[in-house]
Amino acid sequence: MGKVRVAAFALSIDGFGAGPEQSLENPLGKRGEELHEWMFPTRMFQAMIGKDGGTEGVDNGYAARAMAGFGAFILGRNMFGPVRGDWPDEAWRGWWGDNPPYHTPTFVLTHYPRKSIEMEGGTVFHFVTGGIGEALERAREAAGDKDIKIGGGVSTVRQYLQAGLIDEMHFAISPVLLGRGEAMFAGIDIPALGFRVASSEATELATHVLLTKG
Repeated sequence: MGKVRVAAFALSIDGFGAGPEQSLENPLGKRGEELHEWMFPTRMFQAMIGKDGGTEGVDNGYAARAMAGFGAFILGRNMFGPVRGDWPDEAWRGWWGDNPPYHTPTFVLTHYPRKSIEMEGGTVFHFVTGGIGEALERAREAAGDKDIKIGGGVSTVRQYLQAGLIDEMHFAISPVLLGRGEAMFAGIDIPALGFRVASSEATELATHVLLTKG
């Protein structure tokens, strides 16, 4: 059985993983894109958006490892789109166009049922109404021996973290102060959950911190 991991999750120095007021114009909330400035220039990200070139080195290494080798992904509904409440129709198919970057079964947490969506590149979105436990059970079945990535957003990571279901977390801490938004660690005692800092590596654009159990 693979691990349940968080990887390349960008945080501000003051602990926010997204800005406030998410919308179609601001998928990551206001100023949320600033958290990901370390990733945008990398070769991995440029390839993901269909472009050549990009930087290599430490940031690119973390970015590439954060999307490779997973057998399944789990996303909160906000990571899939801005639609709230019951699905008005099936027109919205995600933020990423016809070929999302997951390329594997991806389980979306929601309170409202919807049929699965097959996308280009091997991504299949499955909509799970039974909570984080059901989503993880289905993801484990789909992933086999591969790892499962808890892709976000903040609320989803917090739920799995508080339930003791995450084995490893990599955060990319950007030199940004948001002041408000989605706080990752508010009210959570990370050491009490068994995590320790396994490694820390700084670049000009981010400090990469790996937290593991034990």
